[in-house]
Amino acid sequence: MERWRGRVALVTGASVGIGATIAVELVRLGMKVMGCARDIGKIQKLAAECQSAGHPGVLVPFKCDLTKEEEILAMFAAIKEQHKGVDVCINNAGLAHPDLLLNGKTSGWKNMMDVNVLALSICTREAYQSMKERNVDDGHIININSMCGHRVVPKAVLHFYTATKYAVTALTEGLRQELRAENSHIRATCISPGLVETEFAFRLYSNSPDKASGAYSAYKPLEAIDVANAVTYVLSAPAHVQVISSYFNSFLL
Repeated sequence: MERWRGRVALVTGASVGIGATIAVELVRLGMKVMGCARDIGKIQKLAAECQSAGHPGVLVPFKCDLTKEEEILAMFAAIKEQHKGVDVCINNAGLAHPDLLLNGKTSGWKNMMDVNVLALSICTREAYQSMKERNVDDGHIININSMCGHRVVPKAVLHFYTATKYAVTALTEGLRQELRAENSHIRATCISPGLVETEFAFRLYSNSPDKASGAYSAYKPLEAIDVANAVTYVLSAPAHVQVISSYFNSFLL
């Protein structure tokens, strides 16, 4: 990770869970991390904790609603003005609503598409353009996907969410092909964990907290740091190595 010290990473959805853990870990390893979310207060608290811990990097909070393209573009413009641009883009933000295919709300479907697919694509585009205009040819775009991006599990509340994650799988491979066609050495990676113990299930089952607790008690889930470690592994790979896709789960107990 030494070559990334002092360089700029954007982490979306950095206020809680996997995103927060990734952001803190990259700061610990010496990167300048632009952490974005709608709840900037939580990122500000994380930034203060990183500073108190004496981490060599810095966490810079950005308030951004990823469902609004104008806010994403404004964020990238601010990063360009204040920090020159993005060298690493980690598209972590994602959400699920329990809206079934047979009777789900269109608003829930649209929200999942806006965050899980369109925001990811916009951030990817803007990150690439940032790298290209500064002749950064060793950048990295990492999409935090899910095992749901590779299989359809028999849980109706996850079916539309699964469709968005299948899109992430396709978008990452399409990005890799386009980068190769441009003779670019910017790398693209898709990381697909299984169940991770975060606030995800409690948001999905907001009306049934017992179901959320049950999701994490059926077997030992992954922890957010496991995903952060996968990110640092991918970033630390030698320049001639590209980890295209990494998907993993915890052992069943």
